[in-house]
Amino acid sequence: MTVGVSILWLRRDLRLHDHPALVAAVDSGEEVLPVFVRDPVLTASGGVRVQRLGASLAALSDATGGALVMRGGDPADVLPELASEVGATTVHVTRETTPYGRRRDARVRDALVADGRALVATGTPYAVGPGIVRTRAGAPYQVFTPYSQAWRAHGWPAPAAAPGRVRWATGVDGDPVLDGTRPGGVATSGAGERAALERWEGFLADGLERYAIERDRPDLDTTSRMSVHLTYGEIHPRTMLADLARHPCPSSAGVQRLTTELAWREFHADVLWQHPGSAWRDLRTTLTALPYDEGPVTGELVERWRQGRTGYPFVDAGMRQLLAEGWMHNRLRMVTASFLVKDLHVWWPTGARHFLDHLLDGDIASNSHGWQWVAGTGTDASPWFRIFNPVDQGKRFDPAGDYIRRWVPELAHLDGPAAHEPWRHPDGYAHGYPERIVDHAEERRESLARYERARQEKR
Repeated sequence: MTVGVSILWLRRDLRLHDHPALVAAVDSGEEVLPVFVRDPVLTASGGVRVQRLGASLAALSDATGGALVMRGGDPADVLPELASEVGATTVHVTRETTPYGRRRDARVRDALVADGRALVATGTPYAVGPGIVRTRAGAPYQVFTPYSQAWRAHGWPAPAAAPGRVRWATGVDGDPVLDGTRPGGVATSGAGERAALERWEGFLADGLERYAIERDRPDLDTTSRMSVHLTYGEIHPRTMLADLARHPCPSSAGVQRLTTELAWREFHADVLWQHPGSAWRDLRTTLTALPYDEGPVTGELVERWRQGRTGYPFVDAGMRQLLAEGWMHNRLRMVTASFLVKDLHVWWPTGARHFLDHLLDGDIASNSHGWQWVAGTGTDASPWFRIFNPVDQGKRFDPAGDYIRRWVPELAHLDGPAAHEPWRHPDGYAHGYPERIVDHAEERRESLARYERARQEKR
């Protein structure tokens, strides 16, 4: 008897454990052909995220014994052609939730159906699928705290059971794993499911209890850094939540704080599901009359911000870490975002696109709604008048100046907290550090004035 083939189309689920779509494919009784389609819409820009993707795919290829097939092109063309080539009647996927992903999957489904085949979606990249948690009135949540409470009360399934023996389909031609990877480089180190599980186990053993106290300290670097692994689906959040529930003290501050951070990720995905346009537009319209700066001068200031040369050490350290590592501590994400929007008066999508271009954990839902939280135009909107002071933030969360000296070598000669304010020291600029591009106090007053005028116009 000839065994048929089912295609497993992989996207944000580059793992073999806790993988409902893989289980569904195996349960079909057919051989499973794992496929990744190099969609030019998502991979044409190159950069560190594509390099990281390539490393994750290489690890997955090894885990499948080389069965993973790479094909390039529009998935709506590639998948029907591949299904016809191998005689597959079914393509299994993890359900997609982003605006582009949903549109793409609808086109793929239509193309497969027109060819007499089916697209079967099982599971999502989230513990609770976007759109499921609702208020008692059946409406989506707009504020995080009540969403988080309802999300916890709703609960989530246990991790998917490991499938039986997987019979991988082999001998199918494909392209090489994505070009541009740099073996051993920042963008490709620690990639893949095995690395994700090892890091997670290490954090549970050594970092979780400090997390609740030290997570806002970029100088200590005590966050889990699991966001990168979650982005590529090298681990499922349900796996992490199950491990947290089995912790010897599940009510501890560390367990509860990390669970809340996972809830933020799920909340942002839920909001984007309900409001697809909020990916690149203001969710709330309360500040539609707020003016933003544009033009050549503003463009030069934005470029100084991108390069980490604003003259504000805490801001610059964060922006340089982003360029060097493809990652930035969450506290710095808020501070640097506030500086762009409220000190330079630039609309948030400018910064959101820069982050998405460089962050290894770039996620459209978390990135865009995190920026809107700072800008005051999104969910749980930070009031416009809450403006992060880049110096005070640095002194509070990098009290000894160690984080600044790590990323801004021009200030390495300034001991202790002196690194936060080089303008107060005679030799502060002795090694080429730039002077401040704006006066924070003055720009804070300007932001508040603009807010008040916009508020009046909205009335």
